[in-house]
Amino acid sequence: MKYIIVTGGVMSGLGKGITAASIGRNLKNIGYKVTAIKIDPYINIDAGTMSPYQHGEVFVLKDGGEVDLDLGNYERFLDTELTRDHNLTTGKIYQSVILKERRGDYLGKTVQIIPHITNEIKDRIRKVAAKSGADICLIEVGGTVGDIESMPFLEAVRQMHREERSEDLIFVHVTLVPIDTQGEQKTKPTQHSVKELRELGLTPNVIVARCREPLSKSTISKVSLFCDVPEEAVISAHDARDIYELPLLMDKEGLTQYLIKRLCLKSASYDPSWTEMVERMNNLKGQVKICIVGKYTHLEDSYLSISASIKHASIECGCDYVTDWLNAETLEQDPECLRKLDDYDGILVPGGFGERGTEGKMMAIRYAREHNIPFLGLCLGMQLSVVEFARNVLGLKGANSTEFNEDTPYPVIDILPEQEGVEDMGATMRLGDYEAQLKPGSLAEKIYGSRSIVERHRHRYEVNPNFVDKLQEKGLVFSGVNRNRMEICELPGHPFFFASQFHPEFKSRPGRPSPPFKAFMCAMLERQKERC
Repeated sequence: MKYIIVTGGVMSGLGKGITAASIGRNLKNIGYKVTAIKIDPYINIDAGTMSPYQHGEVFVLKDGGEVDLDLGNYERFLDTELTRDHNLTTGKIYQSVILKERRGDYLGKTVQIIPHITNEIKDRIRKVAAKSGADICLIEVGGTVGDIESMPFLEAVRQMHREERSEDLIFVHVTLVPIDTQGEQKTKPTQHSVKELRELGLTPNVIVARCREPLSKSTISKVSLFCDVPEEAVISAHDARDIYELPLLMDKEGLTQYLIKRLCLKSASYDPSWTEMVERMNNLKGQVKICIVGKYTHLEDSYLSISASIKHASIECGCDYVTDWLNAETLEQDPECLRKLDDYDGILVPGGFGERGTEGKMMAIRYAREHNIPFLGLCLGMQLSVVEFARNVLGLKGANSTEFNEDTPYPVIDILPEQEGVEDMGATMRLGDYEAQLKPGSLAEKIYGSRSIVERHRHRYEVNPNFVDKLQEKGLVFSGVNRNRMEICELPGHPFFFASQFHPEFKSRPGRPSPPFKAFMCAMLERQKERC
């Protein structure tokens, strides 16, 4: 097993995750099977209870693991499926060690950071890497070198470096090279970051320098001299037009070839599919306008997988797009804004939790339904589609979800039976992969080209089975079901009205877009043609 450990310095948010994902993509292109582990030093067991305002979206894996959004980037770049074991947190590690101590597994020894916590970290890394069947394991250590939370993890990978062969483990340090007011690239932050890394017993083999413009030769020489790495191992990670160009940029900078040499790898073949995808992405024709009506609209990371899925569909359909983010509460406060929805080729209502903004989302759903604007609803977006239909088509005044009104006279959306009495918030929802059977001849079957699908879920509430027949009598079709659970609803006769209880965005990939997003993009293109 080869290990590539990615650390970060100077400041957070430099792009360690994208750097690691890009490295992995390039190694996959030359024929290696690559897996990835994300280390998050926070004490939370997982990302499931974190606010999107603080941490961006919660990404859901096939086994129901609720994880950091970087694992979404790994799945998209590597075109793979990971599990909850690929995300290590301080909470998971300490919980496991404490449980072992309570069982008496340590035979009366004093339980300490070293060796018990560090051994637990190393054991988990090696088990996940081996179980994946990969040739190369990427390990991203979250946070910034110097953070107290990261210390046990950095000590663990230091020990791994001592235990593994030199050609089997490499450190990649991502750092910042800012530009001063005179336009000079400053290397001092990088020097200090590497100095701090060395104080912990770690020596970087590669330095990936985040910068606005390509590193000058003199800057590369300076970093090489003061940080004691070869010039060929100082990689310029300057701003790119799109994150999907980063693997190509890093490859051009010579990083892949250096890794091949340093890790004693061989390059027997080359898969050009990523390069071809980027070429298509850079040659899109035309443009559609999409309105996303949500409540975290000022922070796009809250809907990162949705943005990525739209991009994947755009590349596949050969058409560019522009996305406007509309706060649902704006519609509640100023209904006149509804008319502006006519300017869009499609309306998307994403998932979410809590009552705030739900009335505004339903106003947008109703407008899309009544004005024949292509509509895509995801998770809560489907539930609100059902509530809106019940209120305005069935005439069930006061229809609602019991999530928002426990005393609603018409609980068309109700809590899942197994969720009743659940008190803990973390990892207790209906999570991960579930199968759905699709109705023959439905839009869903046409979109997927199959009678059976598997998609990822994250919800506590569902369509109340007691109202299904009444809703279908009035024209709403539940075209995807899992036993008595409604997974998809659609409106025959509408240009495109599709909503799912699951999150199709979590399985979308560059070059292999999510079927509902691709169909949504095609419907928007059709609307645009009709309007021209």
